[in-house]
Amino acid sequence: MMEVLSLRRVLTVGMTVAMVIMLRAEMGNASGKMHYVGGSKTSWGPSNVNLTEWSCHETFYVGDWLYFGYDKYQYNVLEVNNTSYEKCIDKDFIKNITGGAGRDVFNLTQTKTYYFLSSGGYCFQGLKVAVNVLRPMPPAPAPTHIGHWVKSGFELYEI
Repeated sequence: MMEVLSLRRVLTVGMTVAMVIMLRAEMGNASGKMHYVGGSKTSWGPSNVNLTEWSCHETFYVGDWLYFGYDKYQYNVLEVNNTSYEKCIDKDFIKNITGGAGRDVFNLTQTKTYYFLSSGGYCFQGLKVAVNVLRPMPPAPAPTHIGHWVKSGFELYEI
């Protein structure tokens, strides 16, 4: 009888620890994924990276982040509307993302398409990207039964 209680206590503690670990992992996912624009930490600049193709192969959700890495002396990052994006107009931008260090992040907070470009004529060289942001994925459903069977020797115990 004592073995059953001891085993039950060990398993209860073990299951509690496992649930805490799973919850922490799930909460980590809730903070969003970091996307390196262009696929690397220094892809925001004229290169052989097709930013349109890159964004088509990524999936963006509300809460995710964009990382723009670039030469701070040459490039910048401006959030613009669709018309400015299509025509490479760098006036009347929505927001200047440029922080001055050449390593800027942007939080995707809404379900919509965001448009970014670099001024100074670099947009015409392909230095622009559109990012379509989706609603976050719903959490997995909770289990309906929490009882577990444990085999100890030749006997089964329900916890």
